[in-house]
Amino acid sequence: MTSSTKRKADIGKNDLEKDAAPGNLVPDPAAAAANEPVQQEQEVQIHLRKIPLLANLSDEDMQQVKSNLRIRQYAKRDVVLQKGAPGDSLLFLLSGSLQVIDVTEDGRAIGLRMLQPGDFFGEIAVINGAMRSASVVALTPVLVALLPRAIALHMFTHSPSVAHQMLRFLAEKVQRDSEFRALLSIHNTSRRIFTFLNLLKEKKEGDVHVVENLPTHQDIANMINTSRETVTRALLALVQQGIIEKGTHRITIIKPDELQKLIQGDG
Repeated sequence: MTSSTKRKADIGKNDLEKDAAPGNLVPDPAAAAANEPVQQEQEVQIHLRKIPLLANLSDEDMQQVKSNLRIRQYAKRDVVLQKGAPGDSLLFLLSGSLQVIDVTEDGRAIGLRMLQPGDFFGEIAVINGAMRSASVVALTPVLVALLPRAIALHMFTHSPSVAHQMLRFLAEKVQRDSEFRALLSIHNTSRRIFTFLNLLKEKKEGDVHVVENLPTHQDIANMINTSRETVTRALLALVQQGIIEKGTHRITIIKPDELQKLIQGDG
């Protein structure tokens, strides 16, 4: 197995990329120590099928994907994708957390959305052959897989499962972007923060609403155009009212109805 390290310029941060062979997709120290290529290949296959877009690929297509993937590792705050760069690959987040951002003319970073393991990104530039329309920054150390554009386009056109998931993803993205634009139009800052939490929440077993992998207060502030101090005060107020329970990178919404009242301006 080979590896190489290269340096590249980004929008102001030093970015150390590590290219690795596909067998490193899911690091497995025990398998590496035992030097068992077959076992490593099985590990890659199993974990690739945990990525929703790839889950139902045929074995033949999966083999093609696996043999063409490039794996890269980024440190926290590294730029993974640069706005204006060529759309030469579809990317998958394997571990860690990413934020899609745009930079205004005055140099201010505006967060657009968060990415979690299993998500793919860069699809628009891949589909239409355009330049990247936004940048993507690592919020934590991350592991990313890059699939060349030609292979990605082949998947989109020849795999019904991938085509179906892509259509569903794009529809959801349009809806999510519409909701986010509506959020940014809310003049009351506290309501904007409460609405943002409501967009992030997921429904778990037992009718429990949670926000997993909560961004930092500064990242939230960047996304909804406010200050970190304002975000901290708003979340503290929710905790004091017993509406949410805040843990490390996680929020449990104890009283979703009360949160909804605050969003509607009834609180």
